[in-house]
Amino acid sequence: MTAQIRAAHFHAADGVEDWRSLYHLVSAHFPTGSLAKGIALVDEIGRLTDETQQQYLSVDLRGTGVTVSLTRRDITLARRISAAAKELDIRADPTAVQLINITLDALASADVLPFWRALLGYRQIGDDYLFDPARRGPGFGLQPMDEERPQRSRMHLDIAVPHDQAEARIAAALAAGGRLVSDAHAPMWWVLADAEGNEACVATWVGRD
Repeated sequence: MTAQIRAAHFHAADGVEDWRSLYHLVSAHFPTGSLAKGIALVDEIGRLTDETQQQYLSVDLRGTGVTVSLTRRDITLARRISAAAKELDIRADPTAVQLINITLDALASADVLPFWRALLGYRQIGDDYLFDPARRGPGFGLQPMDEERPQRSRMHLDIAVPHDQAEARIAAALAAGGRLVSDAHAPMWWVLADAEGNEACVATWVGRD
């Protein structure tokens, strides 16, 4: 198995225009219009994917489309899946993918993470991140803080979106009554808040590894 590659390397490759980096994954959405056509695409994906790749592959089949997520090192597989979709006359919609994480500010991550792991039935990666082993729920991460902030919510959403959709998503949120809290880390992430001050981050791969 080859090592993980940078998002910029993935996007520079030929034949992966359907795909977008979302944190550590790349995802593509293929609108099918019918369950039968979606099943046909999933059958092709199964034929193209070997056992090693299958443990990292995520396929979400719905009546209206198929969403596929891979690791960034699977450039060849991403290219083959796109080609298979085109053979079935299915065109990807790169704007229709996103990845949502729930993030909790914590003073002592080691003390609270076991509680959330047990409560959610999730598995742990590293010292501060939990994931759903069934690949259905959002990720759950802990973000360290130096002191209590009693007047501020300690839990927020992180929404990873395609890098070429971030500005439009932010503009829509601002037009819907939100406000920009900080763009100090843009284009990696922007911090937004609703009218009551509840925060969320919009993130892209740009500026990351």
